[in-house]
Amino acid sequence: MKNILLIGGSYGIGQSIITTLKDTHHLFVASRTNENLHHKNITHIPFDVTVNELDVDILPKKLDGFVYCPGSINLKPFKMMSLETIKDDMELNFFALVKVMKHIVSRMNEQSSIVFFSTIAVGTGMPYHTSVAASKGALEGFAKSLAAEYAPKIRVNVIAPSLVDTPLAKRLLNNDKKRALMNERHPLNRIGNAEDIAETAIFLLSDKSAWMTGQIIGVDGGLSTLNIH
Repeated sequence: MKNILLIGGSYGIGQSIITTLKDTHHLFVASRTNENLHHKNITHIPFDVTVNELDVDILPKKLDGFVYCPGSINLKPFKMMSLETIKDDMELNFFALVKVMKHIVSRMNEQSSIVFFSTIAVGTGMPYHTSVAASKGALEGFAKSLAAEYAPKIRVNVIAPSLVDTPLAKRLLNNDKKRALMNERHPLNRIGNAEDIAETAIFLLSDKSAWMTGQIIGVDGGLSTLNIH
């Protein structure tokens, strides 16, 4: 059984990954809460990524996979976006990730896989996305450089979703009209769900993706590449 570390995972995409992998992998989940994490193959580590240092002594000596789940969606006109919000987004989406990587990269096994999450707003300019696009853009650049530096030992790939129906996006989907408008924006006529993104992450963690590294993979209902309106 492979050893997989997830930062975050109590809900949303992380929870969906855990639900699929918990019977076949040893999962180490570092998160603020342990909801839905009660299983013989799950070790929960109380952890707030913006506050705590990761206790690596709880982890196995070798990890076969790592997934960083925390993220933010702060959408405002730039003139209304405070510098503090931009700093907070950068801290959560990028610097906290780098801090964890410093602790665990030496534990990554041969042929191990790392999966990060970005947003299609990095590659496709979108209004009101300045803060999240900046922080996730830093993440994408970091991931590509990391993939080059650690090839062929460690694979590093990034999933760039469009809007996904998770608790993180509830403010954007809190009534039927908003949901219908968001569905219609996508060529596949629906927003994503946690399972859509989790299945891609599971593929990247598996040996089935053994010849993939340094990739930014759009899982976005076609929004980033197709114009049907």
